[in-house]
Amino acid sequence: MTETIDLTRPERSTPITAAIEAILLVVDEPVTATVLAQVLDEPVPTITEALQALSAEYTAGQRGFDLREVAGGWRLYTREEYADLVEHFLTDGQQTRLTQASLETLAVVAYRQPVSRARVSAIRGVNVDGVMRTLVNRGLVEECGTESDSQAILYRTTSFFLERLGLRSLEELPPIAEHVPSAEVIEQEQS
Repeated sequence: MTETIDLTRPERSTPITAAIEAILLVVDEPVTATVLAQVLDEPVPTITEALQALSAEYTAGQRGFDLREVAGGWRLYTREEYADLVEHFLTDGQQTRLTQASLETLAVVAYRQPVSRARVSAIRGVNVDGVMRTLVNRGLVEECGTESDSQAILYRTTSFFLERLGLRSLEELPPIAEHVPSAEVIEQEQS
């Protein structure tokens, strides 16, 4: 079934446009209408029309982002007039404090490296996918190979991590035992 996108009512979302938006939010590079058509099981002209309608909707609505056709595909971009604000936010964001979850995850990586994301999740007892992405984006953690058995990606801390902590090497990390509470303290907290 081919769905026609009504350009006179750009605020009206359809299942196809919603699906396209969801995919566009996670792509790292421009995605072609053909690939979107295959994924969504829709004809290429329908997808192309939906992409053009979304682009027109974002422009007409004066959104802070734009949908552009570049390098043979489509991708969301920040509008040029907001580039300075976004840059300021990102650079200030590097100065913001890490959350408790980020600090705990970073500590696991620092003391267990190289370590897989699954192992960090197991140690912390929670899913750390989002936290790991944050740490990688902030330049504190990086990929450093794969496990030979599972082929899981391994992570380690970066030189930027050492710089931010004022350390020359990982050997300067304090012994972990100094920071682990005794069994008595843990029992008192649980009662």
